[in-house]
Amino acid sequence: AAALKSSDDDAGIDDIPVSEMIGSSPSMIEVYKTITRAAPTDATVLIQGETGTGKELVARMIHNYSSRAQQPFVPVDCASIAASLLESELFGALRGAYTGADRDRVGAFEAANNGTVFLDEIGDIDPGFQLRLLRFLQEKEIKPLGAARPKRVDVRVIAATNRDLVKLVEDRKFREDLFYRLNVV
Repeated sequence: AAALKSSDDDAGIDDIPVSEMIGSSPSMIEVYKTITRAAPTDATVLIQGETGTGKELVARMIHNYSSRAQQPFVPVDCASIAASLLESELFGALRGAYTGADRDRVGAFEAANNGTVFLDEIGDIDPGFQLRLLRFLQEKEIKPLGAARPKRVDVRVIAATNRDLVKLVEDRKFREDLFYRLNVV
């Protein structure tokens, strides 16, 4: 199996990075090329595809072939977390910030500091939370619930969805500026 290397437009099957993914069709070769170009950067990546097509495998490949490979990869399934809990799940919370918060809780962004956070099913996040996520992507700062000051974190964000985000933007159910922040690669 070939090691990851920079690929050019005429790259073939020998340039496919080692992974759990299989396939050598022209479409899969394009996916592998995109991974090899995106992995060494810190660019935010948006992976779109139907359920079960391997979006998390692509995210893990990007992480594993990046300079962050030795740091945490923290997956968050945005669809399975209630909108009211997503903020504390991602940003953390201090003891007493809300009823039942009996201890400080580190959020996914802080837990993945210097690594990668994979936001799966990003198209399902509550419109009210989208602005908070947009601010994080712009500032790279978190403010845990109940905290007085924000903290800087160095996290690469890879997001995925099976939803048509362009259509959601047109229908005003997903922020256009957030879409463009996520859709770098």
